[in-house]
Amino acid sequence: MMTLATLPPVTALAALAPVTDLGAMPGATPSGSVAPPGSAPTAEISVLTYNVRGLPWPLANGRAKALKAIGAELATMRRYGQQPDVVLIQEGFRGEVGDLVTASGYRYWARGPGRSQKASGARPESGKRYATVRYPSFGEGWGKFTGAGLHVLSDAPITDVEDTPYRYCAGLDCLANKGVMLVRLALPGAPSQIDIVNTHLNSRRAAKVPVARSLQAHNLQTEELLTFINAHRDVDRPLLVGGDFNVRNAPDRYDYRSAERPFQVVSEFCSRAVNRCEGQAVDSPAARPWLRSQDLQAFASAGPVTVRPIRIETLFGASKSGPKLSDHDGYLVRYRLSWDPAIVAAAPPRPPVELRPQFRSGLGLKVTWRR
Repeated sequence: MMTLATLPPVTALAALAPVTDLGAMPGATPSGSVAPPGSAPTAEISVLTYNVRGLPWPLANGRAKALKAIGAELATMRRYGQQPDVVLIQEGFRGEVGDLVTASGYRYWARGPGRSQKASGARPESGKRYATVRYPSFGEGWGKFTGAGLHVLSDAPITDVEDTPYRYCAGLDCLANKGVMLVRLALPGAPSQIDIVNTHLNSRRAAKVPVARSLQAHNLQTEELLTFINAHRDVDRPLLVGGDFNVRNAPDRYDYRSAERPFQVVSEFCSRAVNRCEGQAVDSPAARPWLRSQDLQAFASAGPVTVRPIRIETLFGASKSGPKLSDHDGYLVRYRLSWDPAIVAAAPPRPPVELRPQFRSGLGLKVTWRR
């Protein structure tokens, strides 16, 4: 079951109040800013996807301290007005993720599938031939020890959340209820809400089972991911996707069902000279730079508001001040949304918003759109 909270509890008016500064990077246009006269209106949003390696002991040591340090780094960025507008977290299994969230200062926090949550949606046809337990010595069939470890932090209001765990897994990955979540954001300065997906797919060699076995699970999860996105996204709204896809140096994983994706991968899009993005070198398509990382971001837009990446940056890498805070770097992408006011004005009106308490104690707000 998904969990959505505001931090700290706010009134209904405060929950819907525009955020005047969503942390523009130096030299970038702040989110929600007004375009110069005579140009098309635009807004910008920055999204960080980060596998924080929040594994429990004995799988990893020192992770509580590292998670708190990540929260402190995000807080420092906030003090300088440079915090990402949205943070997508993977492997946030530990309770200290709450300390990270509190320190970082994000107002809205949504969590993905829990430990006991069951998968929803259509089952892939090819999954009928997949034996769910083949390597019991490496975690298969043991049950779920943790939830998906997915979290979304946002300065803009999260108005709705959908999530599901994946049915299929391989090896040690089966100990976590890995899956996918979609949040809907009310982005200040934009005429449309925006859908953002966060996911974590099956590892390769770290699963400790034959590569062919982990590939089969990854392929089935890819099918479930595409089905989930197509079922829950609003095609009239911009879509952003991020997460740990576990595709580094694995073209067989990356290419599976690639023609059916309802999105474009940022690193593939920006590698072309015609689509220059600040921070990424133009590469030959044969070099396939998108296979150099486990982490991906992607985007799509088919409605009156269009979106494209304009800047790419790596965060939380090794530095002179100390070791990396995770075995992944943070992957930050800034996107620009643009629209024609006449087309937006002609679009059908959206239903009114509904606010109700998120928890029985009355703390937090659940914000949804009446349909």
